[in-house]
Amino acid sequence: MLAARTGAAGSQISDENTKLRKQSGLSVGGKEKSPKKTPENAKEGSLSPSGQTQLRARQLALLREVEMNWYLKLCDLSNEHTTACTTGMPHRNLGKSGLRVSCLGLGTWVTFGGQISDEVAERLMTIAYESGVNLFDTAEVYAAGKAEAILGSIIKKKGWRRSSLVITTKLYWGGKAETERGLSRKHIIEEIVRAMTHVIDQGMAMYWGTSRWSAMEIMEAYSVARQFNMIPPVCEQAEYHLFQREKVEVQLPELYHKIGVGAMTWSPLACGIISGKYGNGVPESSRASLKCYQWLKERIVSEEGRKQQNKLKDLSPIAERLGCTLPQLAVAWCLRNEGVSSVLLGSSTPEQLIENLGAIQVLPKMTSHVVNEIDNILRNKPYSKKDYRS
Repeated sequence: MLAARTGAAGSQISDENTKLRKQSGLSVGGKEKSPKKTPENAKEGSLSPSGQTQLRARQLALLREVEMNWYLKLCDLSNEHTTACTTGMPHRNLGKSGLRVSCLGLGTWVTFGGQISDEVAERLMTIAYESGVNLFDTAEVYAAGKAEAILGSIIKKKGWRRSSLVITTKLYWGGKAETERGLSRKHIIEEIVRAMTHVIDQGMAMYWGTSRWSAMEIMEAYSVARQFNMIPPVCEQAEYHLFQREKVEVQLPELYHKIGVGAMTWSPLACGIISGKYGNGVPESSRASLKCYQWLKERIVSEEGRKQQNKLKDLSPIAERLGCTLPQLAVAWCLRNEGVSSVLLGSSTPEQLIENLGAIQVLPKMTSHVVNEIDNILRNKPYSKKDYRS
């Protein structure tokens, strides 16, 4: 459950799973004695901060692979039985929690209960699920609660195991009454951290996070949780795309390394701006043509909007060289940031969703050279004093 400035239900690690992890004899950051230094591992201290981070990332990846292989062998299974293997969908930890989420998720903002029919919504969820997506995002305010209801009814109709899914929802903008919105105890039971702890203790959610909070607010929530022995947030849901980078690339990495908060990002195509559909104005059938999205139309036709469209035209040759579309390049660019746990996709047609899911195939092609090419065109890379890349 996500507490929005606008809270994430997930899948809890079972007691059996926890027991199995303990039995594996592997641990990270425990009090075990360190191995004696050898000439080989003594060199680690001479690595640059970036090199040490890369080494730790490789060690954790190896550790995860060993644990997975051990678990599969214990259950008389093989890698061919895993969703990641059968679908090709990579999974990542949500922050430093043990919750594994597909690196691409499906959002329901604007679409479910609004822009699309229930039949199309079911088709989209089916495509996502069969492609290995286990993360579905919604909110109580989306279509005045209809989006949550539609998502739930589709899961029930399909008979998908609830334990195989991670459903995130957000609280803040609820009903019309003063007591039906906000983050008060009346609306979600109490002050945010205590309320979210209560929600988890009651089994209504497994984890909680934030949406559109500042780094300072997230740090304050974490401090309150630790001070009063409550449960801290595990992720922040933030906007992230080619033209919006500061928060995810500078602020959130520091929070991840300090308190383990991960990033779940939304709007990888900047509300459709990066899709290429607005290169020659605003089409009548587009989202920006809707009356309630006048703000989006104004952004597109502004001077800054025209500059962005020119940059997108300059990025097109890179997409062509990589054998992908511009939207796929944009989504893969978001995924190349290993600090991002999952990127939420918002699609109104099956064709759009299938295209965006294809970004998984582009991800291996996002080399440092390609990323530098993109940065040279965008010229908006935020400055960070510390290098948290892995």
